[in-house]
Formats: sequence, structure tokens, C-alpha cells
Amino acid sequence: MDYKKLKTETTAVTRNTSDFYKQTNNVYETLAVLSKRANQIATELKEELHSKIQEFATPSDNLEEIFENREQIEVAKYYEHLPKPTLIAINEFLSSKIHHRNPIKEASDSKF
Repeated sequence: MDYKKLKTETTAVTRNTSDFYKQTNNVYETLAVLSKRANQIATELKEELHSKIQEFATPSDNLEEIFENREQIEVAKYYEHLPKPTLIAINEFLSSKIHHRNPIKEASDSKF
């Protein structure tokens, strides 16, 4: 997913807790879903950032070159200004873009 084009808040926003009950009927299950999705997003962004920074890496171990590599600094600054993974996950959850299921709940429902 292209997180750079995503229109979401970049700072924490006060939210209505009842919005988090609608899909799961359990706030703790919602937190579990949000935390797993935020970890997925963070991993994707981290891998993408490392691959872009490696494009500018030089094989020499000269400290002066490391501090003067402006391309790496610009790429890192760009990723710092993106919304945090938790905010992206909350936006996806409230927009019903996350598919989630609870296998334990599904198993207990099928027994009855």
C-alpha cells in the first residue's frame, strides 16, 4: 500500500471509543488488531526505507562521507514526516479497510 498518499492525521487525535466497538464488540480485540496491523505497516516502511538508503550507500568506511551524504538525509527526513504506523492502522480500521477474524471466537460459535 502506498502510505505516502494516504490522507490521515500526523498527530494524535481524540477519538470516540464507541467507534472501536462497532466491528469487534470488544475494545481489547480491537487493540490487538490495531497493534498487529501497526507492526505490519512499521515493518513494511522500515524495509522500504532501508532499501532506499542502501541505494545511496558507499562501500568505503570514511566517516566524512557518511555525514555529508545529503541524499540519505533527505530520504530519512521524508519518512520521518509520514504518519506513524499506529495512526495509519487506526485510520484503516475506522474506514473498514482491515479484514480481521478471531479463530477462537469462530470455533466457539460453531460448537453451539
